[in-house]
Amino acid sequence: MRRPGTGRDVTRLLADFGHDLPAAPSVSPTVREPRLFRHASRRGPRRRGAGWAASTRAPVSVWRMTSDQAPVLWPFIAAPGLPPTGAQMGIDVLSGGSFYLDPFGWVLRDDVPVTNPNVICFGKPGRGKSATTKAFILRMMDFGYRTLILGDPKDEYEPLCAVLGVEPFRIGPGLPARINPLAFGPLAQGWEHLDAGEAQARAAIVFGRWLTLLRGLVGSQRVGETPVPFGPVEENVVKAGLRLLTGYTHGNTHLVETTIPALWHLLNSPTPELVEQCRYASTRHFLDETRLLRDALGQLTSGALAGLFDDHTSITVDWSAPIQSLSLSRLEPLGDEAVGIALTCLSSWGRGMRELADPGDLRIMVRDEVWKQMRLGVEAVKSFDGDLRLSRSHGDVQWANAHKPSDLLSVGDAGSQAVAIAKDLLHLADIKILHGQDLGVARDLEQLMGLGPIARDVVTTWAMHGKGRALWCVGEAQYKVQTVLHPTEAALAFTNDVIAGAA
Repeated sequence: MRRPGTGRDVTRLLADFGHDLPAAPSVSPTVREPRLFRHASRRGPRRRGAGWAASTRAPVSVWRMTSDQAPVLWPFIAAPGLPPTGAQMGIDVLSGGSFYLDPFGWVLRDDVPVTNPNVICFGKPGRGKSATTKAFILRMMDFGYRTLILGDPKDEYEPLCAVLGVEPFRIGPGLPARINPLAFGPLAQGWEHLDAGEAQARAAIVFGRWLTLLRGLVGSQRVGETPVPFGPVEENVVKAGLRLLTGYTHGNTHLVETTIPALWHLLNSPTPELVEQCRYASTRHFLDETRLLRDALGQLTSGALAGLFDDHTSITVDWSAPIQSLSLSRLEPLGDEAVGIALTCLSSWGRGMRELADPGDLRIMVRDEVWKQMRLGVEAVKSFDGDLRLSRSHGDVQWANAHKPSDLLSVGDAGSQAVAIAKDLLHLADIKILHGQDLGVARDLEQLMGLGPIARDVVTTWAMHGKGRALWCVGEAQYKVQTVLHPTEAALAFTNDVIAGAA
């Protein structure tokens, strides 16, 4: 008997008869993928340092709320971030990243909803408007921007000018500085070499600017509660007088700069040529019909403009300096109307100085206390409106500071033309900075700015609990931003010296 395992198996037997069994496929060992997640009990892994809890489970609270209330418990929802270009202003609170401000850079981008570089900064006094403005000025200098302060009623920018080695120009009664709002500006350069078409185009710009200014100044004067009218008849008289005084009527190759007092004297003692051009029957007819216009100009010449804007410009501005400032603090005792008239004159003068700006000469035009200018009437509002509309063509960032949006409504009666134009000014500034406001302003924020309840509460609650906090409206997008200052910037932005000295 053969021992087990010594005979032939089935494979050998079949092979003897010419048959081969197919080879069995080799099976590779199964490799299990590593587990990303492991099951854990409700109490956690039961080992030292693993967070094991003796209780069965933590209590869970269930809440039901509306979308307006949800951000209280789930606040980490942020709008799409802006590109990191321009001045780094602070922290975007919702995203935790840095927040940058680049007005012209945003205008050139299709992914940022901004079509103009203008900025309007609102805020209750002491909430950080000046600090934000000065931080932007300083940080944009690294990108070649220069700054012109078109009227500093409180000398808030004087410390900044001192640090940059610039002496502000002080305008006030008894001071030597004079500003002629009827200055030609750069457009007078090379006039004798212009052809007829180019000379006519430049004249239209210059006389248009002057008429806008004079319309605003005359309209600031009142007969009782009614502003002095400045209609087509008054415009024709003023335009004819300016053309005669400058020599444009006679086709002079070199135009003569004139002043507001010179215009007033010409209208008081009109020449036969002026009477004829204005289509009056006689000199007496001219004087009778223009009495109100002449009295308004006379009041300006002997009143608010006396010794300030009634002569040729006596200052030499270094346009290559990093900053230039025109101080109006000496006008504060004269009242808000005098300051508003001065701001209007400086606005016209500043526009004239920028009408032939070189390409790449970018400038920040700071306008403080704009509500004082706008309260002069509808014509002053139109002047400011024109400055905002021309910012793109001049390469300027128009930066306006005001207390609250409802300041725009103080220019006239409800439903008036002035109020309608003032409301439209908000659409000429695609960048709006809303610092802290009292709860009483909440309704104005919703009506004028179109803010919802969440954004409104940001301005009236969160922004009121710290300086430099603001809601930034960039086009239709909104950002909660905390401005961050360097200690040196904080010292320059401090505006409570008088209060601190008295404490």
